[in-house]
Amino acid sequence: MKALLIVFTCLLSHAVQGQELEVKQTIAFFFEGFHQRDTVKMQSVCSKNLRLQSILESKTKGNQLSDQTPAEFFNSIAKIPLEVRFEERLLSYSIQIDHSMATVWAPYEFYLNGQLSHSGVNVFTLYKEMDTWKIINIIDTRRRL
Repeated sequence: MKALLIVFTCLLSHAVQGQELEVKQTIAFFFEGFHQRDTVKMQSVCSKNLRLQSILESKTKGNQLSDQTPAEFFNSIAKIPLEVRFEERLLSYSIQIDHSMATVWAPYEFYLNGQLSHSGVNVFTLYKEMDTWKIINIIDTRRRL
């Protein structure tokens, strides 16, 4: 009986790790598209009902919540001039999964032309559509340096 429990626990652990890897790969693919300015690639891992929000942290104005439509977001990425270098470095991933829903907490640093511009945390919500993870919500904090 103990052997059966150990085998079951190992199989369950392996399945959870596999799903975490799938979720992490979805986020990584999104950022590949982001850094390549490839909005088609980015949209391929996003839900048609994607919701985008940002919290701009300001000591003088207080915290401000802003919403952006997917069209506005993807258009802004596509319009970044080629001479502008940017990189969003995800520092870590904390992934939680419950069957067909996942959340990812990912602290980041954003570099513009090689200089640290701001930092914060991205929070992604995903759902499993058929056998594919799709991003349905992105909210981030932004702290200027």
